[in-house]
Amino acid sequence: MSGAGILVVDKTAGVTSFDAVALVRRRLGLKRVGHAGTLDPEATGVLPMLLGEATKLMAYLADQDKEYVATLRLGVVTDTGDLGGRVLAEAPVPALDQAQVAEACRAFVGRIKQVPPMYSAVHHGGRRLYELAREGVEVVREPREVVIHAIEVQEVAIPDVRLRVVCGKGTYLRSLAADLGTALGCGAAVGRLVRTRVGPFGLAEALAWEALASEPAAAIWAQVRPAASALAEWPAIRLDARAMGRFEHGQPVEIAPPRASAGTLVRVHAADGRLAGVGEVVDGGQTRPVRVLHADRPGTRVRPA
Repeated sequence: MSGAGILVVDKTAGVTSFDAVALVRRRLGLKRVGHAGTLDPEATGVLPMLLGEATKLMAYLADQDKEYVATLRLGVVTDTGDLGGRVLAEAPVPALDQAQVAEACRAFVGRIKQVPPMYSAVHHGGRRLYELAREGVEVVREPREVVIHAIEVQEVAIPDVRLRVVCGKGTYLRSLAADLGTALGCGAAVGRLVRTRVGPFGLAEALAWEALASEPAAAIWAQVRPAASALAEWPAIRLDARAMGRFEHGQPVEIAPPRASAGTLVRVHAADGRLAGVGEVVDGGQTRPVRVLHADRPGTRVRPA
């Protein structure tokens, strides 16, 4: 699939995720670009960009676990949940040590309920919450269930606490900071937030923002990974030409990964190895198409001479 793939970007502070999409479109000459998981403007780190037909995988990559390093400032509560917001309250910070902070964090590991912050992209009545917040409107938000797999207390240097958080889709680190601040009795807001991983993609392999902005397009294209890399941990099947014809026309195929139970999502590859789409295992050792990726039409990928 010429022009399809994943470009892992290290987003800089001060730009939105939409800004990042616009820059990738401009630098690579592509129309179809999406991202897997919004980052706050002041947050930095891993922002996977999906190119061409790979945009069909956005939901599957966004569903995968994410990892963050968050520095919290204790003793302050803001309207945005980070230090860029308006201060609502301040309180003295007790002399906490690492063990005490770790003990407080334990209550937030597992399946928990979170109230989305007003400054978030959640929809309410057809509008984004952050749009209402900017107008001074606050609405009641229903708690949502999220999953936090692990919280590691990396450093306590009062009034700051640095945490490594591994979490599932939809987790708000600003809500976690606020809730942890309440548990500690002094309030807290996010001072710095770095996303270090989305699914299989880590910060060490991300393209620096400066390189995205200034390197030749050919050098950026060289960093683009195959679309299948977004689903690297999934089981996979490979189809011959006849089965590929069935799959691409929306029909189930008589093959499934060994010991895969019904409902399992799988990568589906053509005989030449290209990613053909996403399938779902059904009873009887069959796989039905869920998403079909087609080879991009000529001209969708722009490569300089």
